Amino acid sequence: MRKALRWLLSLMVLIGTVSAAGTATAAGPADSGTTTDIKDRILAIPGMALVEEKPYPGYRYFVLTYTQPVDHRDRSKGTFQQRLTLLHKDTARPTVFHTSGYAVSTRPGRAEPTRIVDGNQVSMEYRFFTPSRPQPADWSKLDIWQAASDQHRIFTALKKIYDRKWLATGASKGGMTATYYERFYPRDMDGVVAYVAPNDVVEHEDAAYDRFFATVSTQECRDRLNALQREALVRRAPLQEKFRARAEAEGATFDTVGSLDKAYEAVVLDFVWGFWQYHTEADCASVPEAATATDQAVFDTIDTYSGWSFYSDQGLEPYTPYYYQAATELGSPSMRMTHLKGLTRYGYQPARNFVPRDIPVRFKPWVMRDVDTWVRTQGRGMLFVYGGNDPWGAEKFRVDKGARDSYVMTAPGANHGANVAGLTEAERTKATARILAWAGVAAADPQTAAPLTTYDPRLDKRELRREMTLRP
Repeated sequence: MRKALRWLLSLMVLIGTVSAAGTATAAGPADSGTTTDIKDRILAIPGMALVEEKPYPGYRYFVLTYTQPVDHRDRSKGTFQQRLTLLHKDTARPTVFHTSGYAVSTRPGRAEPTRIVDGNQVSMEYRFFTPSRPQPADWSKLDIWQAASDQHRIFTALKKIYDRKWLATGASKGGMTATYYERFYPRDMDGVVAYVAPNDVVEHEDAAYDRFFATVSTQECRDRLNALQREALVRRAPLQEKFRARAEAEGATFDTVGSLDKAYEAVVLDFVWGFWQYHTEADCASVPEAATATDQAVFDTIDTYSGWSFYSDQGLEPYTPYYYQAATELGSPSMRMTHLKGLTRYGYQPARNFVPRDIPVRFKPWVMRDVDTWVRTQGRGMLFVYGGNDPWGAEKFRVDKGARDSYVMTAPGANHGANVAGLTEAERTKATARILAWAGVAAADPQTAAPLTTYDPRLDKRELRREMTLRP
């Protein structure tokens, strides 16, 4: 009888783990503390709606929308649907609040802190990136406080379900976003892990970038890159004809930036920056010698590291929200580039040039100064990770004596994909221990702290997108 009962129970478990397609799948994650399905609990939140659920072993993964006010100061201004995703593991685990600062990916993925703490992950699409854009779009409601308030409302709604510790994280503009969220709502998160986050405190003081490009890597590598970039401007006429032919074939237009010539120069000026942002010193040898390279080789090399399509109207349009923010609050870099003297017509163009002219823009210089001062003097439980060879790290966030349990660490030789795993052993162990402690799952021995889950290439690989220099 006991054998029969055990056989029957085993059969029931097996039946429960067979998918609709008829194939056996791993059992879903536990949902501690309640018998109500986690999807039902999430959808019981007012304003939350399901777009789709995607399977992934060991998790439940949901693509959702959440009703947000266009203006958190004035709810009469209407609402919009903001997209987010939820990688659910267990309500008894900590939760990581992740954002890229741009559109959200609907493919299941884990940020590094999520893997370290073995937790849940909420990923938010930044307001005004489609489809999370109010209609009609009042661009004055796109600022860092409004976006931080979006996060605050999502956190407040989900905290009732995910009641353990929370961490905020993001890379590049996502790291900036996590930092701004902490600035305005410092009681929400238990820790912040901000990767490669630029900090442009004074918009028109960018000497740090000049110093970076004068010292990064070796003189031989710098000279090789500078020479190829210079050659692309020396050969502007024949290479621009190639550019024009490609633009016509693709139906590309240049109304926003102003002309094909302006777009051409902007792409060329991105070349050296783009190389260091996405590549490493080892790739220097693949850059052709400027003096002997054919026109096609120069054209193709600029395309590889910069991308000829980025400053067309079609290339800029998806990133209008970023350029608007850069032109109004975040700031954008500029450089002297003495090796190009006499060859440039426009120089490093300001972010305003990449925003359609019918969108009003006014820069607010006090916004970044406020955030910088707050982080330096009042930051709590914050970790900033930078890459030693990443140009965006030239202007870093800093933590002064007023900050507590906060750190700035740099991964030697790393680019814009720098992470905790790339830090020196001592800093990697310390950073991991602090992340675990902030999440309430502290390592038994901080001297040997390590991620709680193993690397999963499908979930954990961070894809470095080819992006414009002026976009972190």
